[in-house]
Formats: sequence, C-alpha cells, structure tokens
Amino acid sequence: MGFSWKEFCTKKTLVGLVLGQFLSLLITSTGFSSSELSKKGINAPTSQSALNYVLLAIVYGSLMLYRGQPLKAKWYYYVILGVVDVEANFLVVKAYQYTSITSVMLLDCWSIPSVMLLTWLFLSTKYRFKKIAGVLVCVAGLVMVVFSDVHAGDRSAGSNPRKGDALIIAGATLYAVSNVSEEYLVKNADRVELMSMLGLFGAIISAIQVSIFERNALKSIHWTAGVTLPFVGFSLAMFLFYSFVPILLKRNGSTMLNLSLLTSDMWAVLIRIFAYHEKVDWMYFVAFAAVAVGLVIYSGGDREDDQKRADVADENVERSKRFDEEACSVKTEVTRNNEVTSGSSSAWKNQGNTEIAS
Repeated sequence: MGFSWKEFCTKKTLVGLVLGQFLSLLITSTGFSSSELSKKGINAPTSQSALNYVLLAIVYGSLMLYRGQPLKAKWYYYVILGVVDVEANFLVVKAYQYTSITSVMLLDCWSIPSVMLLTWLFLSTKYRFKKIAGVLVCVAGLVMVVFSDVHAGDRSAGSNPRKGDALIIAGATLYAVSNVSEEYLVKNADRVELMSMLGLFGAIISAIQVSIFERNALKSIHWTAGVTLPFVGFSLAMFLFYSFVPILLKRNGSTMLNLSLLTSDMWAVLIRIFAYHEKVDWMYFVAFAAVAVGLVIYSGGDREDDQKRADVADENVERSKRFDEEACSVKTEVTRNNEVTSGSSSAWKNQGNTEIAS
C-alpha cells in the first residue's frame, strides 16, 4: 500500500491531531502550575484535583438538572470511575517524590499498551498494522528523550526509585482503565452525564481523601496571590482538559488520547527554552518530530476504516432494501392468492345459494 496524504488530510484526522495537542498543552500547563506550587512548599495533589471535580459537578450537574433526563448508565459505574480517576491522579503525582522525571516519562508509556489491550478486550477495537506502527514510532520518540536524560545523569535522582516506579506503573494502569471506561460511557451514555457524575463522585472521594491525608497540609498554606493563582490555574486547566477529553475519545478513541499526551513533555521542553532560556539536548527535537509523525501515522488509518464502515453500511442498506423488496413481492403474491381464493369461495357460495333457491 503506497503512502498518500489524502488518507491523512481528513477532517477527523486533523481535528483529532489539533484537539490532542490542545489537551497536551493543558497537561503541560498543569505540570508547570504544580511545579510552582511545589517550589513554594505546597504538596496537596488531591486538593488540587478536588477543585476540578467540584467545577465539573457544578457546571455539568447544572446542565443535567436543566435537561431533567434520567441516567443512561448505572450510577455505580460512575462511583467506580471516580475512585479510579482520583487514585490515578494521586499515584502519579505521588511518584515524583520517590523517583526521577525520567522514570516517570518512561513508565508512563505503560498506559498506551494498557489502553490498547483494554479496548481490544472490552470495546472490540481492532488495530491495523498502520496504527500499531504509529504507536511504536511515538514510543520510540519518547525513549529518545529518556536516553538523553539518562546521559545527563537524571536517572540518579529519586529517594526510592523502586517505590516510585511501582507507583507510576499503578497510576498509568489506572489512567488506562479510566480512559477506556470514559470512552465506553461517552459512546454509550452521554458526555454531559459523564462529566457531571464524574465530577460529583470525584469531588466526594477527593474530599474524603483530603480530610484523611492532606488536612494538615491545607492548614499550613498561606493563601497569597502567588499561591492562589497557580492553584486556580491548575484547576481551570484540568477542568478544560476533562471537558474536551470525551470529545477526542468519541472521535478518535483512548489510544489516540494517550499518544497525544506524550507530546506534553516536549511542549514542556519548548517552554523551558523560550520562557526560562534553558538549554536542552538536540534529541528532544528529534523526539518531538518522531511523536508527531507517529500521531499522523496512527490517525491516518481512520479514513480507510471509515470507508470500510461506510461500505458495510451501504451493504446493509442494500441488503435491507432487497429484503424489503422480497417481502413486498411475497406480500403482494399472498394478497393476490387470497383474493383469488376469496373470489373462488364467493363463486362457490353463490352457486350453492342458486341451487338451493331452485
């Protein structure tokens, strides 16, 4: 099969790529907000996420109440999703305290094969060779960044690397479960319902967790403008991220989402270069290009897949028309036979009446 840009330049592909990078930039902004809070000695990851869940519950919950429609999915599905999502955020942020950013970047890739396996098992998603190749190119690009950091000696950082690595693997697995669950719910239920219920139960679970683990940390915070702005900025970025994620999940799937988020590390590098005037290794730029190419390769198969689905739909329509025509002809034949039978019966009845009269 030859290479053709027409396969890639489709509306679905382009919207998926642009939306994926917008989400990646939002994740990058949350990382810098968390970094600023960490520099000020604030360590309350669950509290930061809690405000995001509250915003989701208020905004989308209001829309739910206005529409007045019953839930399309069972409420306990959203309870489970809330637990998984809150704990995934908690584990990944917690891992930074024990291991290096290199380990986090490398092991966070575990969410991609996890998502592919889960969507294949539970959503019956089939991955063509082109999509698998795109995933491999994306991961290879990120591995370049990891090797660059290892060469720079970043791997030596971390107070307890094994514990941190275990936390990030667990968090990446929960992210995969959360993404696949959201993809299923947004395709079978409703985006507004998903966001409102996730916000409601996420806020409740976060409140319980904050009251147990972060109560003292919140009490010690001096709420100045330098603390409030990053805190609120983090929550607003997360709110936008959660609001647009279901759109990408419905259009392109959870694997495309996780591949797009790989570029968040590269965007962070560009911000370090232009905003903080830091020098970085040239391999970062090669890695960024590799991830971008991998995303295009992965999403480029959508046109062919859509064409196959359209062909199948056309075949179903033609088959339905043929069945309708056959059913109509059979019905016409039956009606004609009934009319003939009815006419014969009437003739025999009239003849009998004539004979009796005689």
